[in-house]
Amino acid sequence: MHENDELIVTIEKFSNLGTGIAKVDGQVVFVENACPKDEVKIKITKVNKNYATAKVTEVITPSQYRTEPFCPMQKVCGACQMQFIDYDYQLKLKKQIVEDAMKTIGHIDTSVNDPIASPQIKNYRHKIQYPVSQKKEGRIVAGYFKPQSHEIVNIKYCPIQPEICDDIIEFIRENAPKFEITGFYEKKHTGDLRHIVIRSSADNGKCLVTLVVNATKTFERLNNFAKAIFENFEKVTGVCINFNSKKTNVILGSKTECICGQNFVEEKILDKTFKIGADTFFQVNPKSAENIFRYVKDEISKLDSPTVLDAYAGIATIGIVVSDVCEKVVSVEENKASIEKAKEVLLENGINNVELYAQDTTKYLKSIKRKFDITILDPPRKGCTTEALDETLSHTKQKIIYVSCNPATLARDLKYLVEKGCTVESIQPFDMFCHTYHIENVAIISF
Repeated sequence: MHENDELIVTIEKFSNLGTGIAKVDGQVVFVENACPKDEVKIKITKVNKNYATAKVTEVITPSQYRTEPFCPMQKVCGACQMQFIDYDYQLKLKKQIVEDAMKTIGHIDTSVNDPIASPQIKNYRHKIQYPVSQKKEGRIVAGYFKPQSHEIVNIKYCPIQPEICDDIIEFIRENAPKFEITGFYEKKHTGDLRHIVIRSSADNGKCLVTLVVNATKTFERLNNFAKAIFENFEKVTGVCINFNSKKTNVILGSKTECICGQNFVEEKILDKTFKIGADTFFQVNPKSAENIFRYVKDEISKLDSPTVLDAYAGIATIGIVVSDVCEKVVSVEENKASIEKAKEVLLENGINNVELYAQDTTKYLKSIKRKFDITILDPPRKGCTTEALDETLSHTKQKIIYVSCNPATLARDLKYLVEKGCTVESIQPFDMFCHTYHIENVAIISF
């Protein structure tokens, strides 16, 4: 098998990165935009020692699960890898991804529950981050990067986000030149506008717009442009400027200035109100997140007024949502800005049984002697360190509830906990990112 070879294959499985898997002479081939049981003609794009990659050039016999994508940009955009697959079957494939991780990485026998579907499979994405670039002819483009590239696909309609976001971005594209605002030249690191970030509320439909600019301070034409955006859209609560002049792939810089309106939108999760700012971490799919938080709350409510540690808390969303079935919640988050946001939320909702600590989770646990009935772990994609897991075990009386966005690191951490004598009671997947290979999980661990 060589690069540019054309072959006919049948797709056998689905990989954990959203590609189909075929075998040619015993060698694994990862095939983009391929569904299990497809018979396809492929072109080999790369050959490595242990595997090859390929693209579909023709679907000869489509799988019974293959469907027409509802977005015309699905193939070129790359953001919705699974949109050409029937949604119910997507959920089965995601369950398989979790099961494979538990088997091959975790060596765990616990069965995986069927995933809980997202309440919305269109218009569900309530945080939009579009890179922006300047074309030589003076045109500004904004959208997503093509897979494995830095070429922006100019997205004018995206059915997985609220329609108003398309309208705002189109207004920015069309009107930025009138205010002499240029798009970003990545190679030369010149130009004004690097990213457009929109946070929309699933509760009230309002939007916060943030313009990420290649500058260290604002300027008159930029302020005037921000005001034009604010005045043109009734549902825009505010327009902010974020300053990021560094040569980095990180989207937001450390400084944000609100030019007009409010610097937040309000979101509701299980009757709790949250204020979401430009740089606030908050769930992209609030309705699916609500399912997760309800599930966690139901698990906690099985105990009578427990004490709960909410670790890697962010703005303490989970801790705040479950607080009314707890005697005490201690939320720990090393990002000080997130803790300040959490303080505002507690005040707004009249909650007085949540303690907040701006500290690394492991360091906090090492500094205390108290034990909690339940610990909630909600770490970033890299999961927990063994040190953090050891400290969690020594400070938890009954259960750990592990909320994870990465099946691989969850499986690794569960393996460690099982080796320490824990029992994995259940693993419940939740579909937060429809039409992608990503899947959230909540594991209940007892000891």
